[in-house]
Amino acid sequence: MARDLTDGIWPLPGDKGLTGLFQDRVAASRDAVAYRQFDHCSAAWRDHSWQDIADRVTHVRAALHSEGLNSGDRVAIALPNGIDWVAVDLAALSLGMVVVPLYLHDSPAGMTFILKHSGARLVVVDTAARWQSLLPQRADLTELAHVWIRDELDAKNATSVQPRVATMAEALGRANRSPSSSPTDADALATIVYTSGTTGRPKGVMLSQRALLLNAMAGAKVIPPRPDDVFLSCLPLAHAFERTVGYYLPMLGGSTVVYARSIELLAEDLRQQRPTVFLGVPRLYERACAAIRSKAQHNWLKRGLLTFTARAGWEDFEAGHGRAQKLGSVKRRLWSILDRSVGMQVRAAFGGRVRVAVTGGAPLPVDVSRFLIGLGLPLVEGYGLTEAGPVVASNSVDDNLPGSVGRPLEGVEVRISQKGELMVRSPSMMLGYWQAVATTADAIDQQGWLHTGDLAEIEDGRVFIRGRLKELIVLSTGEKLVPTEVEARILRNPLFENVLVIGDGRPFLAAVLTLKNEHWAALARAEGIPVEEPSHDNARAEVLRILEKELEDLARHAHVRAVHLTLEPWTIANGLLTPTLKAKRGPVQEKFATEIAALYSQDPRARMVARE
Repeated sequence: MARDLTDGIWPLPGDKGLTGLFQDRVAASRDAVAYRQFDHCSAAWRDHSWQDIADRVTHVRAALHSEGLNSGDRVAIALPNGIDWVAVDLAALSLGMVVVPLYLHDSPAGMTFILKHSGARLVVVDTAARWQSLLPQRADLTELAHVWIRDELDAKNATSVQPRVATMAEALGRANRSPSSSPTDADALATIVYTSGTTGRPKGVMLSQRALLLNAMAGAKVIPPRPDDVFLSCLPLAHAFERTVGYYLPMLGGSTVVYARSIELLAEDLRQQRPTVFLGVPRLYERACAAIRSKAQHNWLKRGLLTFTARAGWEDFEAGHGRAQKLGSVKRRLWSILDRSVGMQVRAAFGGRVRVAVTGGAPLPVDVSRFLIGLGLPLVEGYGLTEAGPVVASNSVDDNLPGSVGRPLEGVEVRISQKGELMVRSPSMMLGYWQAVATTADAIDQQGWLHTGDLAEIEDGRVFIRGRLKELIVLSTGEKLVPTEVEARILRNPLFENVLVIGDGRPFLAAVLTLKNEHWAALARAEGIPVEEPSHDNARAEVLRILEKELEDLARHAHVRAVHLTLEPWTIANGLLTPTLKAKRGPVQEKFATEIAALYSQDPRARMVARE
């Protein structure tokens, strides 16, 4: 039976970092289920106990030692979420090595940059095809000495001498006895996590084991993990949010982590595995919200019942937090009846027993929070950034105010600068940026305050994020606005998949939008517009009318006056989205530079006539 180590049972002595936590977890919960993942060979889910994982870590540790790798050497991981990722991470950390996580959806050029910049000595990849994609840039990887490929390796792909290429099974098979355990320095560099921001080259954030562990322990006081909890992991472990909250935090509670098979199969995995804790990014919840609404949009009765249930549920939630009056007896009785049908269906889609759903990585539109919370999903929003280790603030189920990102975690200090920027100081902060002293000095001032780059306000101890400082749009007319609010309102409409609002230094706002194929096809047929011409003049005029309605309660300067429409998807793989599904402003603007220029070269008065 797993035991909870979060209530003072597990202390944090001098050098007892993540590896110490893992050792104590194995001792306390040896036979309990640590992880569950899908075995494609047997086409079935397989449980792995804490002792199973400990044995695997010991084996990987021996293989790392046999390769001649030393403390301080960088070990890069390009694997899907699963027990191999965990085993390589824990084994490397136990030997004082530095883990460099890679996103599987990153481009070969992006992976090569990180491998070269970090000076990785070993990279563990999932497939031979992954390594093959990096071969054209192999000459740049002068520090890379070893490549492990998890899946079977064709003989033709194993002929490389420098670096030495082998399957992971071969590397484990030739390993000598694991070196004796020795304490690692919890304050030494443990990992370099490369940021995946919306602008510029990724920067290598240096974090210690202590920073990650203290952040997980502080988070556990807001969202306490339980031995009977089941976490469903679907966000990449390369992302600091998933790594800390979906990997180290459940280890504190002895919880079970289930690794989702894929985003495409996520809905099925939720129903099958029935998690009690679920971590997602706003886009996942936005899509869930849009899917629920779309099922009822063509039936006025279903639409009305859904709206009533969500609104009444929201009012009950607000009353429970002391911010509204309790529901009247008649309304409560009707809501109770509808919640058992309408609300229960929504909760069943998430597995039916989620006790907390967490969102982070980007702002979540308040209307999405209210809608899902009103239907009974216990959704809380948090905020963080990799440089802060990563979580800074979070709501809890019992103290939840949608629209805010909650209160700072224990030990975290926050303040607002004169220009409105959120400043953070905490024991979980980064050691600095890898090989970037000047950039580090720009990010952390002499008093130890981290400049987050986020515009924020603090009210009654709660943090409210208003947007990115660098993304603040200043129109040529002098008006200022944060584009994220405009973009969030636009994405409420099921017609749009992605949006980027631009206008800095311009007289008005414009937007590049990708359309959802099925919704666009229906609109095109209704308006007599060729489906293959999304940027047809009539299509743009119709979209501008839709946007006018979505943005009607915003100031006039926050209205979009020109659009470019496309059916081409924005993905992580083509470099237009970050791993948390945020649009990369620079790459999107670069890709559509000609189209954006055309929007501003045309006479805006002609568009206004078309819109009206």
